[in-house]
Amino acid sequence: MTKPAADMPQRRVSQSNRARILAMARLELGRNPDVTMEELARASGVVRRTLFGNFPGRAALLEALAEEASEALREALAERAKPEAPAERALAHFALSIWPVADRYRLLLALTRRDLGAERVAEILAPARAEATAILERGQRDGVFHTRLPPTVLGAGLEAMYIALLEQVNSGALEDDGARTAVAVLIAAGVPEKRGRVAVGDLAPAVTEKTGADG
Repeated sequence: MTKPAADMPQRRVSQSNRARILAMARLELGRNPDVTMEELARASGVVRRTLFGNFPGRAALLEALAEEASEALREALAERAKPEAPAERALAHFALSIWPVADRYRLLLALTRRDLGAERVAEILAPARAEATAILERGQRDGVFHTRLPPTVLGAGLEAMYIALLEQVNSGALEDDGARTAVAVLIAAGVPEKRGRVAVGDLAPAVTEKTGADG
């Protein structure tokens, strides 16, 4: 049944409020995982009733953020490098594609233990981690990446470094649009710096244009 025309403005307001609350929650939880629902309401510029009308409690809000992050990651991963691309280009493409949604990735990891639970976060991040592992496996077979660590372990280390560098960007200690971090990831995987810079330099503008600059 079609909604009455009079209901449309109210629905748009509700959708706008929900989007604003989620955006502010990402920001505030990234700064302080202990932020309260009341503090989020004030930061979002809505009354408590509006906040709790959209999200009955903290668990509901965090699950909405988890779903939002999951969708953003799926969209980023949909823009894969060409199958025939060399492994270092595939890894550079992966690192650059994830960058616009990396803050959401970081937030999920920060909330893993006490809020969402490790299993739920692992479920959301599984596609990204599987993609990275597949690229690393291929690169090790091709002699592009070092073999000192198994692909899954190497991937976990690169993920931790990636998030750590993002934290430095957020704190203002590092200026980066994702390219410097992508080069660092390639170097840590065993690619010579010059080769890594070339791979990232060739891809950065195109990947940024496709994925967008906002998180």
